[in-house]
Amino acid sequence: MSKFATYTADGGTFYGAVTEGGMIALSPTFKEWPDLRAVIEAGTLYDLAVAAKDKPVTHPTGSFRYDIPIANPEKIICVGVNFPDRNAEYKDGQEAPPNMSLFIRFARSFTGHERPLIRPPETPQLDYEGEIAVVIGKGGRRISQTDAYDHIAAITLCNEGTLRDWVRHAKFNVTQGKNWDNSGAMGPWLVPFTSPAQLDDVRLTTKVNGELRQDDRTGRMLFPIRRQIEYISTFTTLVPGDIIVTGTPTGAGARFDPPRFLHPGDVIEVEAEGIGKLINTVQDE
Repeated sequence: MSKFATYTADGGTFYGAVTEGGMIALSPTFKEWPDLRAVIEAGTLYDLAVAAKDKPVTHPTGSFRYDIPIANPEKIICVGVNFPDRNAEYKDGQEAPPNMSLFIRFARSFTGHERPLIRPPETPQLDYEGEIAVVIGKGGRRISQTDAYDHIAAITLCNEGTLRDWVRHAKFNVTQGKNWDNSGAMGPWLVPFTSPAQLDDVRLTTKVNGELRQDDRTGRMLFPIRRQIEYISTFTTLVPGDIIVTGTPTGAGARFDPPRFLHPGDVIEVEAEGIGKLINTVQDE
């Protein structure tokens, strides 16, 4: 399985192929594509895989830090309340709504794999939400569900960290609770999307300090990923490098009684079949 990451090493930022021993830097070879967004826009993830074959590791494990895979997406659009048990948590009944809930996140609200989520001094209510994210490869408007998967270049993982009290500051929006700097994480890497089986019925789990908190399958989504792409592209043009964060199962800390928010030193692991594991700790700002 090919995996490509953005990372920091030797005072610079690189992208490259992930191996068991570390990174194979590819950005110096492909200067025409300065970052993974440019690679995706050019449709050349396969070229990276070919170029990485038989190349030696340039940055051994321990000599680099993961960044979010795409540092400068035009859009990060998140789908809320997208699993049956998650929908049942809300007091307005258990009927699935006719349309999906959406909100926007900014890239700086995410950090990379093996980096800490930052809990701000304004609130202790930092929570986790494990999700799968898809990266758009071919742009488009009013994309049909039949064609939707043709527009995905790669998939990755997301811990859609949330400051719970701040999402309830107003009546109709959650933006301010979803966009604290470094409150969530994305990565560790991009896995090229080549088959519907990578998304159609994949197990997604979240563990906190080794305890399983979230556990569901993408096949149970209220709004499948094909539908997400169709709906979102109705009102906005999707462009290469855009990210859709596809929804989290039940089991976030806010839903326990009493709530179980994150504390400094906690370890959160978001894992999905065929993608990998996104691991983060927590520290206070």
